[in-house]
Amino acid sequence: KYTLKEEAIDVPPQTCITKDNISVEVDGILYLQVMEAKKAAYGINDYKYAAIQLSQTTMRSVIGKLDLDKTFEERDSINGAIVEAVDSASDPWGVKVSRYEVKNIVPPPSIKDAMEKQMRAEREKRALIAESEGDRQAKINRSEGDKQELIARSEGEKQKRINEAEGRAAEIERIATATAEGIRKIAMAINAEGGKDAVNLELLKAI
Repeated sequence: KYTLKEEAIDVPPQTCITKDNISVEVDGILYLQVMEAKKAAYGINDYKYAAIQLSQTTMRSVIGKLDLDKTFEERDSINGAIVEAVDSASDPWGVKVSRYEVKNIVPPPSIKDAMEKQMRAEREKRALIAESEGDRQAKINRSEGDKQELIARSEGEKQKRINEAEGRAAEIERIATATAEGIRKIAMAINAEGGKDAVNLELLKAI
């Protein structure tokens, strides 16, 4: 008798060799379901054992094509490759493989220590870069502020000189207008009746 419910099967840890010759220990969980009990009974002696063995074989093959760093990044592709391989092989057994999940990828202690040191160095590097970028941006902001201050001061001085020049021009214009008005009034006074006699009298006084 077989259950037709989906089953979760532990795939025991095994040692795999990466493309860059690093030994890693990998385990996972395989999810499968008996679709046809007759095939599961007569198609193979023990479908669970066979599925586990095929999962491990496929895992070693997939890990062998990846560098150590990539094994942590490519979990989805590893899972997909195992599901495809086991599901294809288990079809004659009346078994359907739905998914596989890598649980742990454990490198040797020495490699693990080296990776942790590399991660710390990378974090410190990013921190230094961020601090440097902050200092750089602060200098740019200060420089931009100084520049805007100089521009504003220059514009203020320019406007001040313009205002002073306009003030002087207006003063000269007022003086000229007043002088012209005075001359005009003198001319009118001279041309008026008795004006010339008054001028001659003033000239005689001056002599």
